[in-house]
Amino acid sequence: MLDALVLDRVDFVKLLIENGVSMHRFLTISRLEELYNTRHGPSNTLYHLVRDVKKGNLPPDYRISLIDIGLVIEYLMGGAYRCNYTRKRFRTLYHNLFGPKRPKALKLLGMEDDVPLRRGRKTTKKREEEVDIDLDDPEINHFPFPFHELMVWAVLMKRQKMALFFWQHGEEAMAKALVACKLCKAMAHEASENDMVDDISQELNHNSRDFGQLAVELLDQSYKQDEQLAMKLLTYELKNWSNATCLQLAVAAKHRDFIAHTCSQMLLTDMWMGRLRMRKNSGLKVILGILLPPSILSLEFKNKDDMPYMTQAQEIHLQEKEPEEPEKPTKEKDEEDMELTAMLGRNHGESSRKKDEEEVQSRHRLIPLGRKIYEFYNAPIVKFWFYTLAYIGYLMLFNYIVLVKMERWPSTQEWIVISYIFTLGIEKMREILMSEPGKLLQKVKVWLQEYWNVTDLIAILLFSVGMILRLQDQPFRSDGRVIYCVNIIYWYIRLLDIFGVNKYLGPYVMMIGKMMIDMMYFVIIMLVVLMSFGVARQAILFPNEEPSWKLAKNIFYMPYWMIYGEVFADQIDPPCGQNETREDGKIIQLPPCKTGAWIVPAIMACYLLVANILLVNLLIAVFNNTFFEVKSISNQVWKFQRYQLIMTFHERPVLPPPLIIFSHMTMIFQHLCCRWRKHESDPDERDYGLKLFITDDELKKVHDFEEQCIEEYFREKDDRFNSSNDERIRVTSERVENMSMRLEEVNEREHCMKASLQTVDIRLAQLEDLIGRMATALERLTGLERAESNKIRSRTSSDCTDAAYIVRQSSFNSQEGNTFKLQESIDPAEHPFYSV
Repeated sequence: MLDALVLDRVDFVKLLIENGVSMHRFLTISRLEELYNTRHGPSNTLYHLVRDVKKGNLPPDYRISLIDIGLVIEYLMGGAYRCNYTRKRFRTLYHNLFGPKRPKALKLLGMEDDVPLRRGRKTTKKREEEVDIDLDDPEINHFPFPFHELMVWAVLMKRQKMALFFWQHGEEAMAKALVACKLCKAMAHEASENDMVDDISQELNHNSRDFGQLAVELLDQSYKQDEQLAMKLLTYELKNWSNATCLQLAVAAKHRDFIAHTCSQMLLTDMWMGRLRMRKNSGLKVILGILLPPSILSLEFKNKDDMPYMTQAQEIHLQEKEPEEPEKPTKEKDEEDMELTAMLGRNHGESSRKKDEEEVQSRHRLIPLGRKIYEFYNAPIVKFWFYTLAYIGYLMLFNYIVLVKMERWPSTQEWIVISYIFTLGIEKMREILMSEPGKLLQKVKVWLQEYWNVTDLIAILLFSVGMILRLQDQPFRSDGRVIYCVNIIYWYIRLLDIFGVNKYLGPYVMMIGKMMIDMMYFVIIMLVVLMSFGVARQAILFPNEEPSWKLAKNIFYMPYWMIYGEVFADQIDPPCGQNETREDGKIIQLPPCKTGAWIVPAIMACYLLVANILLVNLLIAVFNNTFFEVKSISNQVWKFQRYQLIMTFHERPVLPPPLIIFSHMTMIFQHLCCRWRKHESDPDERDYGLKLFITDDELKKVHDFEEQCIEEYFREKDDRFNSSNDERIRVTSERVENMSMRLEEVNEREHCMKASLQTVDIRLAQLEDLIGRMATALERLTGLERAESNKIRSRTSSDCTDAAYIVRQSSFNSQEGNTFKLQESIDPAEHPFYSV
């Protein structure tokens, strides 16, 4: 098996598995390391990735460890992904198994710091994993899911056929496909960044698309079979893949087709609405509920049975919120059902539609008032509109303080704006601290990967500087006001992020972002042309300038505005040289002409030709290309951005800034209460997110369902392949080739039979000739016998008296005569048989 894996023989691996080889027993830590260190197979970028992760040159004989592989996987997956190879339990096991042979990657991960001295209760939880490791257990050196590890190995080693084979085996096929898609895409990006051969990057991108297509097709197959189980496949926690979900892995891989699938969008829609049951005019109903809270009572809500894939955070809250509502006995349930049936059966003549409405209303009445209020304000759509209304109010107050006269001390409106920015900064700190990564530095890095987070940080810091200057005396107060005026520009641009929730405005926001990137490349080219004209013009027209920073402004000022059509006609060729006389007789003294001043109009004409006509139209063509490129995938882009928006508002507190400070105080109070009650083993709230925590039985059911979907997927794929036109043509051509080969064989047999028949005919002719000669010889012999017999009779009747003697003598003579005549009639040369 090891040789088959090293030599990339997929057929042999398949044959060995079909004949009973257990991969669970075969794959160990040492064998997996040996597979990663093999030199056989196709060229790959693993060694370069390990070198980048270790941040240094590696010796030629360096042996890659699984901890190095874990660092590479985390680097490629990005974000808060945590590989099992870098977790404390595995590192401790690796250290205990291999001892001093462990690689230096242990020191890189801080292995020494993982075993501190006992200091009270803080180290108790960390040492539990070490105590649980039993080195005498024969299964400790094996992997619980060997096909997961082998598929990742095949992907990192760029063995696509082997990776596809291992993808088909084992559990969590959808998660494996998404992980392989992300790994291949990240490796392709690294290959292009390292200026490797383009074929490597293209091949990795092709592999990524293959796995992405497999994930989408498997999701489509599962959605066709069972919608509820398909949604569970997307939301249940994957303990073997950094406790993520398939939906999170698809977002990490930027798999737009997967997120845009109907199953994913139905799940996101339910998540966006929360427990609210709304279809039309949802925005107006939510705004009305925010402005007029009594209208919440008229809204419809979903029961728990309507959302079996509800996230764990909501379920835990419901269990904590409803201890006073235990499950009713069966008898009481039957009585209630009978009462409900009797109530609905009173109007027997009404239509079924009215009965359904009454049933919905009866369910609607079963939800308590407190639950309605809680579910309303915790729905992401309500949070979104709540935050949007608060943001619009903040912008209106900000407009007021920058448009009116600024007093010595801040007004009430300004204090509200300051409190909004201050509480928003606190919320950003909470987002960093409550993010998924473990280390603070990693939390900050992941948080800064979001564009709007970076711009928010800059805007908050700029506003803080302006506020500090504003509280000072003149002239610093005026500087602070100017910073306010500049800062409000960003907060208006920040509205573009809110537009992302709209199906039509969201793609246009993305187009603006892409066009800005295209324009940056264009500005570099434009800067070269502008500098060439601006420097030449300034040097010719103003040759006697003193050194000053004003020269830099003069170089760019007029050429830049010429791009937009302002050509400054009066300054193109100003009059100079001889004095001019006006109509009224006055003489105007003109300045002397600059040397080479006539060159400026000529180079200006060339500059305008290149800048205004060529480069500007080139930029318009690039923008047009970007527009159509994004327009073709606008629906997928909006659906993909929708996930991030929903998750953002799902995790945010209920109250918007500046009232969000009360939500923060509530969170701190709840956290302190949990610590005081010693509930340290409870899961953190930040880990809930859009995850579904299910029992082992439910997990087994989901895995069985996924395996059935895979089998059905391959069965349908084979049917489609066999029924495709290309396959039919191929099968038909093979049949024609087989028939032609058989016809050729028949023709050959016919020729052989003809040849054999000709040989038979020749032999028959020879036999006929021989028989004819034999017949002639027999006729001659018969005639001779008759003549001799006649002679003997006549002689014996006259000469011999003894009859017996005559008979014996004639018999003897006749025999010798016959023999002699027969030998004369048959030629010995033609018939050797008779010569003998």
